[in-house]
Amino acid sequence: MSENEKQKKQLLLIDDDEFLIDMYSTKFTGAGFAVMAMRSVDEALGKLREGYTPAIILLDLVMPTVGGIAFLKARRDERLAPDAVVIVLSNQSDEARIEEAKKLGAKGYILKANTVPSEVLEQVQALAG
Repeated sequence: MSENEKQKKQLLLIDDDEFLIDMYSTKFTGAGFAVMAMRSVDEALGKLREGYTPAIILLDLVMPTVGGIAFLKARRDERLAPDAVVIVLSNQSDEARIEEAKKLGAKGYILKANTVPSEVLEQVQALAG
């Protein structure tokens, strides 16, 4: 990682949708973030276990094999990236699911279907300070 990347706010993006990963990576990189995109929970947990400590984790809940709730539980139980601001970006609008994510450490919950990328960026910046 270059010195310039170290100075940028590190963002871990976890989503299985290639189009959304590309779109949000471009949006956040353009706003000065260093984005690391992972297409699975297992891949993301592996990176965190190696010592990667992002400032922000932006994740979807619904993914093949292992979902976002399992990620949140593993992150909490293993104390991975404990200072990261976790924000869920999902189409799951079920109140019980939202509450569960927040109890597991999610600071924010953004509904994909109701939010354009520029609004996602604004909400992440507001939540992450």
